Amino acid sequence: MLRIFSQLCRNVMAVHPTAVIEAGARIGEEVEIGPFCYVAATVEIGRGTQLAPHVTLLGYTRLGENCKVHSGAVIGDLPQDVAYQGGISYVHIGDRCTLREGVTIHRGTQPETVTHVGHDCLLMAHSHLGHNVYVGNHVTIANNTLIAGYAQVGDRAFISGNCLVHQFTRIGRLAMLSGGTAIQKDVPPFCMTRSLSTNTIMGLNVVGLRRAGFSAQDRQLLKKALDILYRSQLTTSQALQHLREQFVHPLIQEFCDFISASQRGICHFVRRGNADDRA
Repeated sequence: MLRIFSQLCRNVMAVHPTAVIEAGARIGEEVEIGPFCYVAATVEIGRGTQLAPHVTLLGYTRLGENCKVHSGAVIGDLPQDVAYQGGISYVHIGDRCTLREGVTIHRGTQPETVTHVGHDCLLMAHSHLGHNVYVGNHVTIANNTLIAGYAQVGDRAFISGNCLVHQFTRIGRLAMLSGGTAIQKDVPPFCMTRSLSTNTIMGLNVVGLRRAGFSAQDRQLLKKALDILYRSQLTTSQALQHLREQFVHPLIQEFCDFISASQRGICHFVRRGNADDRA
């Protein structure tokens, strides 16, 4: 039975009288729910989260604390996957996330699986996360970007507008996808793709590394690793072996481990057009 909240619940700061909330929904303290929102019975909303008008929360969606969900977002709807045969699956969104207008996030395909968004993420207008996508912490996904099922996005990655991410593709920590990038292969950590291209790396994400507090020495070390991987005459396996033998450093370990684990292969290298390679 649906329960239309015409009066305030004791633990809710403000619920608009036109909002429809199914009995059983778990709503934290100081939550704000705007006009014409719909919240399913199996939804959980953390303390201090705000829903703008016309937000729809479906399925087994769990929103963390102090999130902001803007108008027209639909979270937790059924996966767009012919393999979906019903059953309970989830969308889990961490604390302090902002989901802008028209964001869509679908729940997992197989029973008891999760589409996951970490803490402190920003999903800009009309971006889409398919079923079983995993997004780490402090990730930014810009307008109109489409991320297909089972893709993985590492912490502090930045995905620019109008990017296309193929299913099962991985994006490493602190990687950046430039505007209009399409990828079907993995993007190693700390790297930046070339805009309006497919499966191409153009260098390090230098600005992102600086903002994340990486020292000049660390950036130079990663540049050396990138040069050995992409600009030497070594094969990928030979380059990884060389890096592991020559550089005992956690950043190099992370870089090599990510590439070694790739099932789809990694993006290829294209030199910057009008920029230098300074780290």
